[in-house]
Amino acid sequence: MSQARSQARRGIAAGGDRAAPPAGRHIPGELGIWLFVAGDLLVFAAFFIVIALGDKQQADVFAQSRASLDMWVAVVNTFLLLTGSWFVAKGVGKCRTAHDGTVSRYFSLGILCGLLFVVNKNFEWGNKLSAGIGPGTNDFFMYYFVFTGIHLVHVLVGLAVLLVVRGKSRRAELRPRDIRTIESGATFWHLVDLLWIALFSLFYLI
Repeated sequence: MSQARSQARRGIAAGGDRAAPPAGRHIPGELGIWLFVAGDLLVFAAFFIVIALGDKQQADVFAQSRASLDMWVAVVNTFLLLTGSWFVAKGVGKCRTAHDGTVSRYFSLGILCGLLFVVNKNFEWGNKLSAGIGPGTNDFFMYYFVFTGIHLVHVLVGLAVLLVVRGKSRRAELRPRDIRTIESGATFWHLVDLLWIALFSLFYLI
């Protein structure tokens, strides 16, 4: 026991930033990412209220327009984002507890799921536009294209963030600040997932 304590003291003295992150529960990532998440959720909450009010005021238009959407495309996209978030969560867990040279594969698979989401979303949009349905068709499709477009921007930013996370995860030794960066990137990606689930419910289900 005394030898372990001595080694721990030497590790801290040699450079605490290179020591392993403390065990136990902690708030993942940096404070800044949580402030961003809170702000983004507030903005999207306002979007969701706008959509809900439009649905209430134009119930028939929204119901008919909603019925024309391809549910299976949306289900596949939901599956892709949920699966991608699972891979990212697994990668973060490995970085915390059992980091090795293969951990970046989890983030690569998360990135792949995100790219497939982008391809599938563009396929869905392309079908609508080729059928003459666009943002000017009615209020439902205006909200649909605008808000899913804003979400798509979040996905693209999230993919760039995951590339940074994957690069960090490839380091031979992860310092606590590297872990925080990885956790912050994963938190943003989970936000992208959460926002899509809300949009999926509002546009495809309700």
